[in-house]
Amino acid sequence: MRIDATQRIGRACEEAGLDVFAIGEHHTSGYFSSSPPVLLGAVAAQTSTIALSTAVTMVTTSDPVRLAEDYSTVQHVAAGRVDIVLGRCGTVPPYGRSTNDTRAAQNLTYENYHLLQLLWREKEVDWDGQFRAPLMSFTANPRPLDDVPPFVWHGAARTIAAAEHAASYADGLFAATMLGRPHEVATVIDHYRSAYERNGHGRADQAIVGVGQLVFVAETSQDARRLFRPYFHASPVFDPDMSLEQAEADAHVIVGSPQEVTEKILANRDLYGDYQRQMFWIDHGGMSLDVVLGQLDLLGSQVVPTLRTEFAARRAPGVPTDPPSHADLVERRARMTAAGVTSR
Repeated sequence: MRIDATQRIGRACEEAGLDVFAIGEHHTSGYFSSSPPVLLGAVAAQTSTIALSTAVTMVTTSDPVRLAEDYSTVQHVAAGRVDIVLGRCGTVPPYGRSTNDTRAAQNLTYENYHLLQLLWREKEVDWDGQFRAPLMSFTANPRPLDDVPPFVWHGAARTIAAAEHAASYADGLFAATMLGRPHEVATVIDHYRSAYERNGHGRADQAIVGVGQLVFVAETSQDARRLFRPYFHASPVFDPDMSLEQAEADAHVIVGSPQEVTEKILANRDLYGDYQRQMFWIDHGGMSLDVVLGQLDLLGSQVVPTLRTEFAARRAPGVPTDPPSHADLVERRARMTAAGVTSR
């Protein structure tokens, strides 16, 4: 039922005029989405324009060979409408499937990421690392669409090291405010932008940033809080002792009427600066499909159009409006090839 509902939500996001649909990855009880590429492939086959992404893909607990081949496959199925958000595992049990030491997570992240990019960019890979079996003259198949890998974001809300890693590769940074308070998130974003410029990829304000928030919208603020409260208390994410009011005060969730939700999200720009992707987590706490679809109607008709207009009016000159599309990445590679520059 949840898998069928997720596909319906993906179609509804496109019908509502939203730009992107994302699926998370979990391997613990209480969640169903253990295989994002399979679900994204299904949604890709039922849509034509909406971008597809992950929120997040566990780079620590997945074999880079599997990641390279799965997401290249989805890239072909979706005709390039795919990017991925890489992150570390947020819970302890899955680490036992790849390493017995959670303290090794940072080194494991770096090694798996480096191998993933190597598999996408090199046709024959020789590899001998710390955390997986060696590879000898190995080719990951299928190759990325047009030999250009999907755009990669690094998920980070409180981790400076993740921001530094994203900036070193000129990848995007995706910050989920459910996991950190606004000032913590702002610190990570500021560090990422500074590191992006320090690494010679462009101006700090040209770095690609995404923000994700748990949002519940209804016709009135009173209805929104009344309807959302039981879902909030059923959440596997928040401390059971936390009240909805405290979660709102800490900006972990945004709840309200279309106008209230719009105003709170517009306030992000003052805190985080211009950014390129705004995500709404709207399927939460066992929410019924009808409730999710009702939110999509309000987001698509009342919230998102205003956000697009206001963010565009406030955006500083020269700052990217959107994350790079597949066509953008193909064009960038052509320019770099013509200039004799090799990207890592």
